[in-house]
Amino acid sequence: MTDTSTQSKKPLAAIILAAGKGTRMNSDLPKVLHEVAGKPMVQWVVDAVKEAGADRVILVIGHGAEIVQDQIQGCEYVIQEPQLGTGHAVLVCKETLTDFDGNIIILGGDGPLLRASTIHDMIALQETSTAAATLATSTIPDPTGYGRIIRDENDRFAEIIEHKNATPEQLEIHEVYPSYAVFKSKTLWECLDDLQPNALTNEYYLTEVPQMLLDRNEPVEIVNAVAPEDILSINTPKQLADVEHVLLNRLQNKMEPTV
Repeated sequence: MTDTSTQSKKPLAAIILAAGKGTRMNSDLPKVLHEVAGKPMVQWVVDAVKEAGADRVILVIGHGAEIVQDQIQGCEYVIQEPQLGTGHAVLVCKETLTDFDGNIIILGGDGPLLRASTIHDMIALQETSTAAATLATSTIPDPTGYGRIIRDENDRFAEIIEHKNATPEQLEIHEVYPSYAVFKSKTLWECLDDLQPNALTNEYYLTEVPQMLLDRNEPVEIVNAVAPEDILSINTPKQLADVEHVLLNRLQNKMEPTV
């Protein structure tokens, strides 16, 4: 069993992306504040990164920023306005983390099934391998909508291909990127400073950074240890109900005495 209480040797900061409105939730409430198993969905993510040893937790907020700050305690807050993609969401945190030198884990605020043990495993590999970045991946039955993990001839990470940009052959890949990544702070900011907007959307995508690192001859590692159920994220009321069902079962199993 992974010891999630072990602190990483280097300082760890977490950036949680929570600025989206969540229009498909059919509610004026910011998406990340919808409750799952008794807590706002983003609170589960905050709790997981703290359990994994995060020294600082940065919440990137936008829609309903004041309400989020009021309900989610124990974080630092950075407002992303306008919202120009995931790469931009991380870049707006640069000033807040100017003096931070360590590892930065970046994840979404709509995935409350994240486990602290997954973060711990990523940090452990990041440090033992001296990688510039460590990505989590998961192999799932239905990869529709997820970015696919492309590996090279040596079975190492090559790139992330977004679902909409994938070839028919790449769409058959079931190993996906669930948007958990750890980066060395210095190289992360260097890449984001050079990141160019997507020609079609004019948004900045964090998923391009790992390939930028490879182009700089910086190593990128993979932890392929995320259970398919853990990567379920919430964009609709139906998905919220599905995630809550999994989470309640998990909590119930944790409470049951072992024989």
